[in-house]
Amino acid sequence: MSTEPDHDLPPAGHEPVRRSGSIVLVLLVAGAIVAAAIAFMTLGRAQAQPYILGLLAVLAMVGLFNLFAFAAGIIRFADRSVDDPIIRPIADHAFDGLAVTDSRGHVVYSNAAYLSLTGAATPEDARPVERVFIGNPDVSEAVFRLLKAAREGKRQQEEVRVAGNDGGPGRWLRMRVRPLGKTRREAKYAVWSIADITRDREQHEDVFQGLQRAIEYLDHAPCGFFSVNPAGDLVYVNATLANWLDYDLADIGNGGLKLTDIVSGDGAALLTSIPPAPGEVRTEVFDIDLKMRGGKTMPVRLYHKLAFGADGAPGASRTLVISRARDERLDPQRAAEVRFMRFFDHTPMAIATVDKSGAVLRANARFAKLAQTLDSGAAAGKSILSVVNERDRDRLAAAIGEAAQGQGDIAPVEVMLDGARERWGQFFVTAVEESERETEAAIVYLLETTEKRSLENQFTQSQKMQAVGQLAGGIAHDFNNVLSAIMMATDFLLNAHKPTDPSFHDIMQIKQNATRAATLVRQLLAFSRKQTLRPQVLNIGDVLSDLNLLLKRLLGEKVKPEVVHGRDLWPVKADPSQLEQVIVNLAVNARDAMPDGGKLTVRTANVPASEAEQLTYKGMPAADYVRIDVTDTGTGIPPDIVDKIFEPFFSTKEVGKGTGLGLSTVYGIVKQTGGFVYVDSTEGAGTSFSIFLPRHHPEREMPEAAGNGAAKEQAGEPKRAADLTGQGTILLVEDEDGLRSLNARGLRSRGYSVIEASNGIEAMEALEERNGAVDLVVSDVVMPEMDGPTLLKAMRARNPELKIIFVSGYAEDAFDKSVLREDEQFAFLPKPFALSALVEKVKETMAPG
Repeated sequence: MSTEPDHDLPPAGHEPVRRSGSIVLVLLVAGAIVAAAIAFMTLGRAQAQPYILGLLAVLAMVGLFNLFAFAAGIIRFADRSVDDPIIRPIADHAFDGLAVTDSRGHVVYSNAAYLSLTGAATPEDARPVERVFIGNPDVSEAVFRLLKAAREGKRQQEEVRVAGNDGGPGRWLRMRVRPLGKTRREAKYAVWSIADITRDREQHEDVFQGLQRAIEYLDHAPCGFFSVNPAGDLVYVNATLANWLDYDLADIGNGGLKLTDIVSGDGAALLTSIPPAPGEVRTEVFDIDLKMRGGKTMPVRLYHKLAFGADGAPGASRTLVISRARDERLDPQRAAEVRFMRFFDHTPMAIATVDKSGAVLRANARFAKLAQTLDSGAAAGKSILSVVNERDRDRLAAAIGEAAQGQGDIAPVEVMLDGARERWGQFFVTAVEESERETEAAIVYLLETTEKRSLENQFTQSQKMQAVGQLAGGIAHDFNNVLSAIMMATDFLLNAHKPTDPSFHDIMQIKQNATRAATLVRQLLAFSRKQTLRPQVLNIGDVLSDLNLLLKRLLGEKVKPEVVHGRDLWPVKADPSQLEQVIVNLAVNARDAMPDGGKLTVRTANVPASEAEQLTYKGMPAADYVRIDVTDTGTGIPPDIVDKIFEPFFSTKEVGKGTGLGLSTVYGIVKQTGGFVYVDSTEGAGTSFSIFLPRHHPEREMPEAAGNGAAKEQAGEPKRAADLTGQGTILLVEDEDGLRSLNARGLRSRGYSVIEASNGIEAMEALEERNGAVDLVVSDVVMPEMDGPTLLKAMRARNPELKIIFVSGYAEDAFDKSVLREDEQFAFLPKPFALSALVEKVKETMAPG
């Protein structure tokens, strides 16, 4: 044990006391005690007893005193690690200045380096850091932060520059502070470290200055230089190149430019298509055009150096840029070379030279870009066949083989390109000079024809749909004539038979089936866009709300319908019954596609022209639309039949479970309304039909006639039983003899006088015979020799006030009105019609108005 003050370290100004023990001292004390015991034994027991008691008393007092002193902390057992003869000299003779301060900021230890750095002559003069640099504004803030860290028991480091005395050179100091230890007692002390780093800073400054000079030389070199990272961002551009391209270096340094911003056309693809070579450095030479900020171009030659990592990943490039604009002006040969390279790289056709096996030896920028979009390495020395779909590679390989043998006039090869989506290209292969065939076997030109084929397919499909529509319309017209005769005849039979007659039920069956047939005919006319529409200004939200209950009944319990109304929907102009038919047909199709149940969502929204322009749907011009999406969670439509679903009579359902006219009816109604319909389907995930109806602008409509307004005013009156009898002379013009006879019979049965004519010429002759004394003309539209509109024009020339009703199996706007004036007035009745509809239309038209 040893006694010492209550400090871990001796106070400054005292030589540290060594607390190492001595085995010699212990042996001497033990020997003295043994010698005294032997001496006492020689004296005899009686005489030695007082001395023995006295010695024991002294030893007891010394031991008791040490116990009290140890308990009071006056003495303690010495720490052998503190008295280690190796550790202590390390701190005493360290290069950095070391000092230890207590909680009151007093220096309790300092080494020689600290005294030297702080200007203290002796240990008694050692001062804490804050007092050494007090009043120095360059250091005070850093010292304050260090003191704060010392009080909080944290570590802190600062580097400060201290001005020299009397104008001498300044010094750079690195000052650190940390707690002495982690225990509570040790945490009261802070260890300060001060190091002179002036030489290190000077070396760093020299390196920085050298780097600045190198950058200065590089920036103002007579050639350009840039570096681009694997993401295509320009990470460095020297001042020369920035000046050539008219860019500010500050803008480039902010990382706002990419390689594609300064390289014209597809030239950037050449730089990014170098094949990976793990662990190697490759340098390629490219002649391309760079693009200035104003859009102009300048010809350059690039020496493009690219290093690859061990895994083949490319690093940042090092690219030297040499301007060839001066060559273009001074050297005709160089100018011709520059012009050729511009033509080669900027042509819209991909060009590559290949060897006999199809390996690409050289390619232009367009080919490199195409190879990248196809995720192919063909532009980088691999086979050009990798660009082509596997099924068509033999055809291109055969063409290259013919070129390698020197054959000319090789037929173009159109093949499917390889890639995630369907793309097509047409290859033109030509042979090279015989002297060059050792290396290059052929020149291959590639023109992508994806868009061309798409347009051809669309045109073919459009022509097909148009042809089918014309066929369907013609068939529907002929069926309407037949159905009109059947329905008229059944009306006569029903009028002649009482409900109790045995045949009355059979006649009703005939009429009901004729009505069903008429519905199918209307669907055919809807597809051919030749049915009669009665458009009204509608709010789509109101139409869907009215359909909600019907949809629930149609879909059943397994399918959950959901209608999501858009806000503030624009009005549209459409036939409400036909629009309802569109939604019902789509809903029924969706239900059949979800046999195990699912969800049907009908969603509406406004689509402004700016948004419509961004949509990818083809054929739809930019305009304001109201969009209706009908989406199901069913089985979806296979990709191979999705293009056929709008064709009439095309159905995937079992025989007897569908007419194949549901979607064709949807297509026709939407088209006739002026809208567009598209389908998006994923097999196994569901289908979505998107309908776009043009926005209706009420302010663009012509004011309605006064007579129409009066009719609207009376619309709210209760409907009375109609009197369908009348008087007057009617000229009936119909080329179908049986239908004309039935119509005439029906009109005569209601009190009218009927003159029959089988065509327009006979009708004009009948009108001449009666000197125009006809109250009404009921005429078919499509007739031989003279059609309905021509007949109307001829009759109005003789009698401008003559009233006429056109009847037709086509829609009112489907026949040619070019011979009529825009304000020509006539009535229209679509076929097929019942007797009651005919006489009602006749009486309505003949009524004075």
